[in-house]
Amino acid sequence: MIRKFISRVFNGKKARPGQHEPAVIPVATHGITRNRISSGSRRVCTTLQENGHKAYVVGGAVRDLLIGAEPKDFDIATDATPEEVRRAFRRSRIIGRRFQIVHVMMGQEQIEVTTFRGQLGDDTKKDEHGRVLHDNVFGSHAEDAARRDFTANALYYDPSSEAVIDYHHGVGDLKARTLRMIGEPRGRYREDPVRMLRAVRLAAKLGLAIDPEARRPIREMATLLENVPAARLFDEMLKLLTSGHSVKCITQLRDEGLHHGLLPLLDVILEQPLGEKFVMLALANTDERVHRGKGTSPGFLFAALLWHEVLAHWEKLKATGEPKIPALFQAMDTVLDVQGEKLAITRRIAGDIKEIWLLQPRFDQRAGKRPYGLLEQPRFRAGYDFLLLRAESGEAEQELADWWTRFQNADGEERAQMLLPEQAGDKKRRRRRKKPAATDSPPPAA
Repeated sequence: MIRKFISRVFNGKKARPGQHEPAVIPVATHGITRNRISSGSRRVCTTLQENGHKAYVVGGAVRDLLIGAEPKDFDIATDATPEEVRRAFRRSRIIGRRFQIVHVMMGQEQIEVTTFRGQLGDDTKKDEHGRVLHDNVFGSHAEDAARRDFTANALYYDPSSEAVIDYHHGVGDLKARTLRMIGEPRGRYREDPVRMLRAVRLAAKLGLAIDPEARRPIREMATLLENVPAARLFDEMLKLLTSGHSVKCITQLRDEGLHHGLLPLLDVILEQPLGEKFVMLALANTDERVHRGKGTSPGFLFAALLWHEVLAHWEKLKATGEPKIPALFQAMDTVLDVQGEKLAITRRIAGDIKEIWLLQPRFDQRAGKRPYGLLEQPRFRAGYDFLLLRAESGEAEQELADWWTRFQNADGEERAQMLLPEQAGDKKRRRRRKKPAATDSPPPAA
């Protein structure tokens, strides 16, 4: 240590934070062979290394492989600049403003390639709360490791040597089932408040305990999320809700005080026994689909999360004499407008949400041709699944859900027998809508 200090003094070099020798863990110890890495990410690493660059699989993929989980994607970290990466791969493009990254296409696989990040300087652009706004600062491998959020995410895998490179004892923390922040937690949360949400998601997903030093500031710093762009919050919430552990995530969000202000209407819904039961059933259903390898629908998820607030507004409007369907449209717009201030729900997903909601009153119509028309709706299946959740939670009659289950599976004759008698009001409305018959009388003379 004394020799290193003297050497730095005489060579005029300053020690930088995070610049220490990493642990290089061989495959015989960690057990991750290169065939566990996707072919596309192996090819990206090999190409960059053949061009004289360092390149590693980094972060979540390495972490997941170490704990025996299957990674969803494989990201690459390199000392090549975005322009150098772009030149090395014909099918690639540079994206990002806050920090530039490169998307490289390898067959059907999209690989995200990030240049090593450098230490933040005094001139780094931040907002008044300390959130980093612009960060195209490149650095060394050690600096990049120090910039990662948690030790479990600061792990690098070299496909050529099959070694794991660990700067911050991430492998040891994973073995201890601990999620530990790199650096001083308060400062790291100020740089990027989304890290608080990520801590909850990763802890729930991986079954880790958040290190007390990282957990302690979360509740008091939760208000920093108000300064995060709505689009980033939406992306993070989508990851949380489709993690396969959404029930645990939502529960832990509440425990840490992070749900207030993030999903404004969820605050109210979770305080209603019926609303909480409905939301938790929807999330448990989504978790089960994720574990079975089935797809999930963001539209269905957010429709479930916000449904009971729509119901509350809808009932108030109907009580004032507003017609049923116009009242539903008004209630939907009100709820989505309020939620949109915090989460930038895309127009496409908002459209899916509204379609699911609008189908619900149509399930009450079981006479005449209406049930047949409902079966032909493109979103019928999503609307029907939503009805099943409503019945399971006690918000809709189970008999209604059972009727639709039988009706859609019945043959033509059985369906006709299942139809309920039309009410007088139904016939009267149909006559009102009927167009007058054409006549053969000539048009009046000019």
